[in-house]
Amino acid sequence: MADAAALYLGLISGTSADGIDAALVAFPDESTGRPQLRAARTFAYPGTLRRQVLALAAATAAIPLDGFGELDVATGAAFADAALALLGEAGVAPAHVRAIGSHGQTLRHRPDGRHPFSLQVGDAAVIAERTGITTVADFRRADIAAGGQGAPLLPALHAAVFADPVIPRAVLNLGGIANLTVLLPGEAVTGFDTGPANCLLDAWVERHLGTPHDADGAWARSGQVHEGLLDRCLADRWLATPPPKSSGREVFNLDWLQARLPAGIAPADVQATLLAFTARSIAAAVASFAPATREIHACGGGVHNGALMAALRAEFPRVHIDTTAALGLDPDFVEAVGFAWLARARLGGLPGNLPSVTGARGPRLLGAIHAAPPRR
Repeated sequence: MADAAALYLGLISGTSADGIDAALVAFPDESTGRPQLRAARTFAYPGTLRRQVLALAAATAAIPLDGFGELDVATGAAFADAALALLGEAGVAPAHVRAIGSHGQTLRHRPDGRHPFSLQVGDAAVIAERTGITTVADFRRADIAAGGQGAPLLPALHAAVFADPVIPRAVLNLGGIANLTVLLPGEAVTGFDTGPANCLLDAWVERHLGTPHDADGAWARSGQVHEGLLDRCLADRWLATPPPKSSGREVFNLDWLQARLPAGIAPADVQATLLAFTARSIAAAVASFAPATREIHACGGGVHNGALMAALRAEFPRVHIDTTAALGLDPDFVEAVGFAWLARARLGGLPGNLPSVTGARGPRLLGAIHAAPPRR
């Protein structure tokens, strides 16, 4: 690819909808496409936008078409503002950025329905117009149209950046949903969602304490694991489904939890149990589908939850657990870097999906290109 040293900018708000991650990325090594993070920051959603996103992401939510259209544009404007703010902080003019890769904000992910789809908001035309930068977005549709799950989308990046020629390694993204990329030397890359990471933990603490997350897992530490509730959570049939598979708030939400809650359980005990559920479901997925793993490198917001990381280490006494920082990439911005990487692939005419991960019928170009407006 001729523009290997050009700058790209990745944007994403994940399942937790806890802000917009923006990453400015260079690709100085054309032979590997290895990214170099130049600047990154997480920007809070403005005003009530996060509450609107979370309300609409609820599995039973309904919205008038006018409201949906307005949310799409408002989210796109917020993404554009985040991109421009990061460039301003980095002292980089928009004209020096080859493209933006914007994942947007997922509202619904239904890859297994009668008419499979994945729906994100964050109007990419608005991003291109407001920033003056070509914007690639809507990355999931092509894979789903080809029979894939449309997720996870970043195992190709993980393989390019984190694979080792000798060590069986996995990359664990602890976002709202946990997903695993399995990197076994000499074998095809696999990857899949394992179940909840932060989505239930965040929703439960926000309901009871009014905070968007359980800082360092302190509230979970104050409770006791309820074995009956833990067993009910682990019995969910989705967890035992073999890959390829992906999930989201459509499956794992407070209604799902409420249906399993025993009477009289203390809220802090629920939080402790949800944390144990996250760790145990990840461990079960590794044992079932990636038993050769010897190293796990985590990324995403869950790496800041000390209680969760401790629970994971307890589940994997013979596996080395660290974050992707040990491999040279900030764990907070792996996903944002990934969408810069996918934008570069799209403009270079390279497929972005891995059929061995998503189950698609073959490699596909991912993303729709929204050209930058003419510069005056």
